[in-house]
Amino acid sequence: MEAEHRRVLIIGSGPAGYTAAIYCARAELEPLVLAGLNFGGQLMITTDVENYPGYPDGVSGPVMMEELQKQAERFGTEILFEDAMRVDFSNRPFKVETDNTKYTADTVIVATGASARWLGIESEKRLVNMGVSACATCDGALFRNKPMAVVGGGDTAMEEALFLTRFATKVTIIHRRGELRASKIMQQRVLTNEKIEMAWHSEVDEVLGDEFVTAVRLKDVRDGSTREVEIEALFIAIGHQPNTSLFRGVLALETTDYLKVDPGTARTSIEGVFACGDVADSVYRQAVTAAGTGCMAAIDAERWMAEQGIG
Repeated sequence: MEAEHRRVLIIGSGPAGYTAAIYCARAELEPLVLAGLNFGGQLMITTDVENYPGYPDGVSGPVMMEELQKQAERFGTEILFEDAMRVDFSNRPFKVETDNTKYTADTVIVATGASARWLGIESEKRLVNMGVSACATCDGALFRNKPMAVVGGGDTAMEEALFLTRFATKVTIIHRRGELRASKIMQQRVLTNEKIEMAWHSEVDEVLGDEFVTAVRLKDVRDGSTREVEIEALFIAIGHQPNTSLFRGVLALETTDYLKVDPGTARTSIEGVFACGDVADSVYRQAVTAAGTGCMAAIDAERWMAEQGIG
């Protein structure tokens, strides 16, 4: 199979990948986006996006992704809904393969995103976007004046719980142990907040509700007893997993498995390969910041190509 050559090949199709494509296409670099079979990233399971600039009435995640896709295509981006299965960045041009096609590319932009870690129970999956969410910043305001719960014991879970107190009547933190993993200052803020209650030694046995979350059944990990807590939103805050398995041993990773980029840039450990979005962002993980780094990656790539004399 003879490889097809592209000047810019983008792996991934969330806000970062599509924004990078828009900028590259407008620079007449004719980018190819390998959008993947699970295209659109985490926003494809987000019902309402109310914090992205330019949408005063909010927008559903899938609609936003469709509009970004159309905008990228408008300027000449080619989009294939295939997964990148193998990469070889040891020499230029770089090599990327799907199950169907081999490509070479002068530059590659990685925008494969990150995936929220879930509890892995059927009722959680069934009620995603119906009260179950992995992003309090995204969805917390949708449940104003409702009781909510957060699963987790680290700093992220504490931050989300404190954020939710702005909207919730009560926030229950569900944690398997009798002490938190979070930093001392975060623990203090949480444990002294009158809107927050702790469900120690507890795990989610089932999320209750037919069409929307109405309660959560908790199981005591010490004796197996169960109880129900009435809530209307459940936020899972047990971490994210960056989608970097394809690049392990190829690109430098942080200890947290996120792609390592030079501070203030999208440059990875290999010259000519750039990264943007949640695959390289363990801190913010928002659509708007992903789009911003997509812009950075495209501009970095364009400038690098110009320096290399690649037209």
